[in-house]
Amino acid sequence: MNGNGRVGILVNRLGSLAVFSALIALWWMASNAGWVSRVFLPTPQATFASLLEGLNLRGPNSNGELLAFTQATVGRMLQGWLLASLFGVLLGAAIGVSPAVRAWVQPTLEFIRPLPASALLPLAISIFGLNPGMVLFVVAFGAMWPVLLATVHGFAAVEPRLAEVARCLQMSRAAFVWKMGLPNAMPDILAGMRLALTIALIVAVVGEMIASQSGLGQAILLAARAFRASDLFAGIVLLGLIGFASNALLAFAEKRLLRWQQP
Repeated sequence: MNGNGRVGILVNRLGSLAVFSALIALWWMASNAGWVSRVFLPTPQATFASLLEGLNLRGPNSNGELLAFTQATVGRMLQGWLLASLFGVLLGAAIGVSPAVRAWVQPTLEFIRPLPASALLPLAISIFGLNPGMVLFVVAFGAMWPVLLATVHGFAAVEPRLAEVARCLQMSRAAFVWKMGLPNAMPDILAGMRLALTIALIVAVVGEMIASQSGLGQAILLAARAFRASDLFAGIVLLGLIGFASNALLAFAEKRLLRWQQP
């Protein structure tokens, strides 16, 4: 990377930090100056104190409840995301590798794809009941579609000449998928997996709120009902941190896995 590229990256990072600092400063002024009642908008320092106490970082007197809720939500998010990624890639490869199957299945996919996962929660509750398995199913279902559609697109976009080469080499369908289709579809698959992780977090929180399952969704809902604004904002800040960290980790993994594409 040349000097101009490094300077551009540094400028972008400083700009992002400036915007974030401005938002925190505006929050601080709004809460401390009384623009908004502290019943609804706590100060940043009160939110930070609730966050430290909830994560059991303030010594033996901390309650640590937020830490347990976080572990439950992150575990549910990761389990649903892994299931969604697995089934999304398998089904997407099976559909994308065959033009005939794509033509048959595409209308059904377009019919089901716009359905919000949260709208299926009542149906899932009637089938599975109010239990962690129900929330996990809805999380996996909602997060599967970005991976599935990205995989279908990735395999459909494989260069046709590669299929001709595979036929000349008498490669089996499975060998073609593994050695030619999957590497070419990998950028689309990884992009779909990044989007799916965000959806998994959102659906997990909504599911915890509606189905009364232990997690950050339930913690935020209970804090709102009890007018504990600092605990409410602590949960929201923690959700943002989880989303930011998970996206950053996947972006790093994507960059490492796709090094072969970089010039």
